[in-house]
Amino acid sequence: MTISKKQNGTELEIALEGRLDTTTAPQLEGELKHSIDGVTDLIMDFSKLEYISSAGLRVLLAAQKVMNRQGSMVIRGVNETVMEVFEITGFVDILTIE
Repeated sequence: MTISKKQNGTELEIALEGRLDTTTAPQLEGELKHSIDGVTDLIMDFSKLEYISSAGLRVLLAAQKVMNRQGSMVIRGVNETVMEVFEITGFVDILTIE
């Protein structure tokens, strides 16, 4: 998985490419821990994300909890496969997906 970041003041955009699974979830978790201090708007770009596993969902849930305290988190560009996972797990009710 490839992680790209763009920061503009207190807005942070993170684009993911590839698979967010047991192998790559710790990489995203570490990146978020080091990057979201002082961020009020977190934008996750999933337009190139092919797959997400329960490990990836756990990282998103943790990020959402942090962002609920300090701002907002939006997920953009979700494909059908990933959206199906969000719908089945009920994450569509927890996350803001555009």
